[in-house]
This record gives sequence, C-alpha cells and structure tokens, in this order.
Amino acid sequence: MVEKILANLEKSNCSTDDTFLQAVSEVLASLEPIIKSDSRYEQFAILERLVTPDRIIQFKIQWLDDNNNVQINNGYRIQFNNSLGPYKGGLRFHPSVNINILKFLAFEQIFKNSLTGLPVGGAKGGSDFDPKGKSEFEIMRFCHAFMRELHTYIGARIDVPAGDIGVGSREIGYLFGEYKHITKNYDGVLSGKPYAFGGSLLRPQATGYGVVYFAREMLSQELQESLEGKVCTVSGAGNVAIHTIEKLQQLGALVVTASDSDGTIYDPRGIDLTVVRELKENGRRLSLSGYADRIPGSVYTSKNDYPAQGHAVWQYPCFAAFPCATQNELSLFDAKSLIENGCVAVIEGANMPTAPDAIELFQREGVLFSPGKASNAGGVSVSEFEMSQNASMEKWDFDKVDRKLDELMRQIYKRVSLTAKEYGVERNFVDGANIAAFKRVAEAMILEGV
Repeated sequence: MVEKILANLEKSNCSTDDTFLQAVSEVLASLEPIIKSDSRYEQFAILERLVTPDRIIQFKIQWLDDNNNVQINNGYRIQFNNSLGPYKGGLRFHPSVNINILKFLAFEQIFKNSLTGLPVGGAKGGSDFDPKGKSEFEIMRFCHAFMRELHTYIGARIDVPAGDIGVGSREIGYLFGEYKHITKNYDGVLSGKPYAFGGSLLRPQATGYGVVYFAREMLSQELQESLEGKVCTVSGAGNVAIHTIEKLQQLGALVVTASDSDGTIYDPRGIDLTVVRELKENGRRLSLSGYADRIPGSVYTSKNDYPAQGHAVWQYPCFAAFPCATQNELSLFDAKSLIENGCVAVIEGANMPTAPDAIELFQREGVLFSPGKASNAGGVSVSEFEMSQNASMEKWDFDKVDRKLDELMRQIYKRVSLTAKEYGVERNFVDGANIAAFKRVAEAMILEGV
C-alpha cells in the first residue's frame, strides 16, 4: 500500500523539488508497521486521504512599489487537513516559496499540530515576495494586497494563519489591519499579532524556547543529563535560532555557533546575542561576518570556504546540536562530523533540517534525535494559546504562557517516547512522533466519515 501511494505521488509531482515526497516517505515508512493493525485505516483510505491536501489556493498579488510601479507576486494557501480543528499554519514570504515547499510544510504541520494535543489542523501559505530591501510602506502595501486575496478563505473557526520566515508581528499587524478593514470583524483570524491588539506574550520566543524545553526533558529522561555547562551548536540567526540560543544560555549552556545563508560564526566564549540581534533584527539582515569584526577571538567561515557537501556550523565539538535554519541543512557529511566530535543529541528547531541518511546514521550510532514536528511545536502551541485568549477576550501574563509551554513540550516528549516504546522502537523519536500524531488524526478522520 505504501509503495503504491508513493508511486502515485511521484507520478503526479511535476516539480523538481522533492521535499514534499521526502516528508511523505519518512512518515509512511514509520506508519507501515501499524497500518495493518486496524482494518479501518484501509477501509476509510486514511493514508490516501492524508497525503492529499483538502485544497490548494493560488492567487495573484498586485501592489505598487515606492516608485508607483506595478509589482506582481504569487500567493498561496494550502489547507491540508482540518480533522482535528481549524486549519493552522504559518505564512512565509520568501523568493523560494512555491507550491511544493508549502505542501511539505503543510503536511508536516498536520503531524506537528496533532502532537500538541490541541484542536488545530494543518495548513501553510505565503508568497514569493521578498521583504529584503523593501521599504516599510512597500511591505505594508504588499501585506494589504495579499490579505485582499486571502481573506475569503480564512476565519477564526476556518483557518488561522500565523507568521513564518519573512512574516513577523509587523507583517501580521498589517495583514490583520486589512482583514479588519475589509470584513469589519475584530476576531482571532491571525496569530502572532502585536500584543496591543490581541497578540500573546511569548509568541516570538515560543518556537525557540519550546525546542530547548523539549531538549531538556529528553536529555533528563534518556541520559540523566542537563544542559548546564554543556557546549551546544545552533544553526541559523533568525527568530527560532536567536530564541533557542537565548533559552540555552538562560539554562547555563555554552552556545558557540550561529549561521546565516552566507556563513558561520564560531565564538568559543559563547555567542553574544546582543551583537547577533544588532546584525539581524528590526529589519536588518547584515552578514554574520560583522560579528567577527566586533568580537575578538571569534571566527567567521564563509560558505564558499567550506566543502559544498557540508556546513561549517557542524564542524565544532559539542554536546548537543540544534539545526534551526532551513530544510535539509544537515547532511550526512555534517552528521559524521558531529558524531566524530562527540555530539550525543540533535534536536531540530527548523522543519525537516536533517537529511534522511543523516538521521539514519544518528539513530544507528545511538545519537538521540528529535524531529522538528515534535521539538519545534512550541510556536504553534502558543499560537493556539493566542486563539484561546482571543476567544475568551483574556490576556495571560508571560509566566502563565511560559509555564503552559514548558508543560506542553514535556507532554509532547512523553507522548512520543511512550509511543516509540509501545511499538518496539524505543528512542526512535521519528517513528514515535509519526505514529502518535497519525493515530490521533486518523481516528478523527474515521469518526467524521467520508
């Protein structure tokens, strides 16, 4: 059955980008042992329905730049599965955005959201618009134009988009403002909003903090180890990476790396987040090479000065590694480097950042490995907390949101770990996550009928 489904997907996939097929293959490989355990899965065609989006929405976005020239971009929303609740998933504004990337992200979102135990389904969307180099007013005009096309497909009980790469609270604010202008509704139709009008405290930190909370619980339960005093490597320099580094440092870890699309910074005394933020936040996207200019003793390695099959961020000795940049950033070459340098755990902060053959090597060599659908679920969790606050017209304080996030990430670890043990694959958190998430979604799909 699994081979037939994959063959049909490959046949229908017209794109050279196979990230969606990679994600589906990983999930179906995990599920194959349990599919025959319940005849209802085949009777209700659960797998076939699960890998097919409910709908793919594509639209044209027309907007004026600062010179009053008409600009055209493509916009998308993929509503993949809403068996557990309203569609939920981020909007990404980046030149790399296309239907196949969004199908992969939306498919992963189904499982990530299921693992939280919260009532939300899976979706993803965005545009090939590049915010880099755009003025404040160009970004605002684009967001307004994007929402004019998107607003008919979303709603507080239909589909609640959030932010992602290129979409922070500023962009969500502009999107929400236009939605309110068009519909005259003041409801929780978007999450990640500015705190001034319905946003939740801790939302910017949620994914990064959640990754570390998951790692802390996994290391404590599996190895009886803590993060205090441990050397950690982190890739990326965006929102997830910055807040992963921040929380690791708060727990006493020594984080020695960060990276961007141009290269890697290594600081043996510990990454200075103040400098990283000066280079990367508030609309600034300066190269991390500027870090080495400011901090004596740090080393910057350009991606052009490192073997093409790997990334310099993973060449340094560490106790735990946190890939927080983008998909397929950690190769087999990198996995070998990490193992040779004593890494005992890899905890994903990005979506599918580790190549399949690298995951296989980690598992074969006994390195603890957590897939992003489990360890980076903190972002969507706090997004759902925001939906709850909006629905009840409440505001939770920072400590309450932080406690709920910590508890939820510990529950996700427990759910994944116990499922792996139940199905005879102890410490295989990929299979544990996929099986646990699938069973919850599949049961809902069966109960609602066809």
